[in-house]
Amino acid sequence: MRIFYFFLVVFGLTLTACGAPETNTQPDALVTTNWTLVSADSRVEFISVKKGTIVETHSFTDLSGMVLRNGVATVSIHLNSLETNIDIRNERMKKHLFETDRTDIAGVSAVLNLTQFETMAIGARKDITLPISLIMHSNVMKMDIVMVVTRLGDNKVVVESRTPVILDTDKFNFAPGILKLQELAKLNVIATEVPVMFSLTFERG
Repeated sequence: MRIFYFFLVVFGLTLTACGAPETNTQPDALVTTNWTLVSADSRVEFISVKKGTIVETHSFTDLSGMVLRNGVATVSIHLNSLETNIDIRNERMKKHLFETDRTDIAGVSAVLNLTQFETMAIGARKDITLPISLIMHSNVMKMDIVMVVTRLGDNKVVVESRTPVILDTDKFNFAPGILKLQELAKLNVIATEVPVMFSLTFERG
């Protein structure tokens, strides 16, 4: 069994609104263009541990999001896209932990100052700490996330977690779901803190 936690993560994933071509000495159209999350090139993963020593990585394969020209950023994690590589575990976690029959979406939101990215050259990396809000089943967790923003091209950036984000499942009232999963898997205990990692690609234009 695992440390079951959604993380989402993702968390300040929306930092990818970087901007400005390497050779351009003037601010580019950063504040007049939206950035869209590329789901196929993005990932949100979380780690679970069973029997105290067996570590496994799980992921959400369907993400969507956007950074608007005013700096408002949102990322949606589609919980039914959970992939643990074991079908029965996928179904149990979606039903008893994430309760996807209630809602299939966990949301992340943030507001950022796009001008701080205007002078980034292609290939440049920048560390940033961003306050984000993580929302699931009407529960809201606010935290500061440390991320690395990499400029891949004029219109493409990647935002990654600097280190794993440790999330506490108790903050989302996951205790009943964890107890049910523990019962189904015949385990004595499941840890309640989960490391979450993410890598998000955004494009504009």
